[in-house]
Formats: sequence, structure tokens, C-alpha cells
Amino acid sequence: MIDGVDNYWLWLAVGLALAALELLAPGVYLIWLAAAALATGALSFLFGFGWPLEIVSFVSIALIAVYSARRYLRESPIVSSDPLLNQRGGRMVGDTALVVQPIESGSGRVKVGDSEWIARGPDTAAGERVRISGNDGAILLVEPIALIADKGDTAEGASAET
Repeated sequence: MIDGVDNYWLWLAVGLALAALELLAPGVYLIWLAAAALATGALSFLFGFGWPLEIVSFVSIALIAVYSARRYLRESPIVSSDPLLNQRGGRMVGDTALVVQPIESGSGRVKVGDSEWIARGPDTAAGERVRISGNDGAILLVEPIALIADKGDTAEGASAET
């Protein structure tokens, strides 16, 4: 007991504070510590532990909660309805872009919407349109649209010959 406050009230306050912090900065980390603090408070209320046993209890419950949640989430991952939500480059795959700085030796700049991106791909002159075929972090992988049309023409020519 600290200055007339029972230990379980302190654990309850710590648990609620950690839960509130999890709401402010979500990341599924603090909630397990909050659960451990609340469980320690409940055990302290029921059995009247002293501080040393409460701390051991908190650490033990926190480790069990964290590792159990980690194992559960590894076996049953949370599936997002929009997996590319925070991957802007990945969302642009298939879009067309305008080359604003020539792509020479495999590197240049393209304009997509109102922003410019570093691009990698075959040599392409400024002012030509390219299709975004992928991304490598913040670098867009592009290919000229003319090459895409040539591939289609080649496939059509091969089927016409047979």
C-alpha cells in the first residue's frame, strides 16, 4: 500500500493508462501489457500480494500474453480488405506516367498525377508515356507503352501465321 492507496488501484490505473496509450498509438503492443496490469490488479485484490510478488506476476502474465498473442497472430494473421493501403507505389501498378527526365542508363523521373517519382526502366525520352509495372520501395519500375504494343503485335502476328 502506498500512502493509503491499495496496490490493486495502482495496477488498475496502470492498466487503463496503457490501454488508453494503445488507443492513441495503435500497434497491438501496449494492450498486452495493459491486460497483464489489469490481471495483476485483480490478483492483488483477490489475494493481497505484496509488491515483489505483484511485479513477478505482472512480468509473468505480460510475457505469457505477448508470446500467446504473437503465436496466435502468426498462425491466424489479420487479413486486410485493402493490402496496398499504405503502399502508394504498389497502388500505381498498371497506371501510365509521363517521363519528365529522360530515363538513361536505367534511371530517370516520371510524373504521376501531380507528383514526380524516380523511375527505373529501359531508356526512354522525355515526354513519352510509360506504364508502371511495379515498384521497388519509392522507385517506380516502368516500361514504355510502345514496347507493350509491340509485344501485342508480335503475339497477333504469330497467331496469324499459324
